[in-house]
Amino acid sequence: MKAVERMRLGKVAGLGCIACRLLGFSDTPAEIHHIRHGVGMGQRSSHFRAIPLCHAHHRGTQGIKIPSVHGTPDLFRKTFGTELELLNRVNELLGESRAA
Repeated sequence: MKAVERMRLGKVAGLGCIACRLLGFSDTPAEIHHIRHGVGMGQRSSHFRAIPLCHAHHRGTQGIKIPSVHGTPDLFRKTFGTELELLNRVNELLGESRAA
């Protein structure tokens, strides 16, 4: 991983969970979720196409009680928007240009 990618991911994680932020909570510890939209099977997404999500919103550690991108993707999209929409919000928070 290049230094610029590492720095970017640090900034993204530093925002806290974007889903929790939309619910009015700030500073929720986050892990990185790489957006897979538009990426071929078995290929890794760019570190510049990543959003911050807490364990519950990322992995679905709370079952169906909390919408998660991997556990309940349809409910997650309905509640928070698409991953690309969330990436655009993250980029705006970081003062960067929008995603495609």
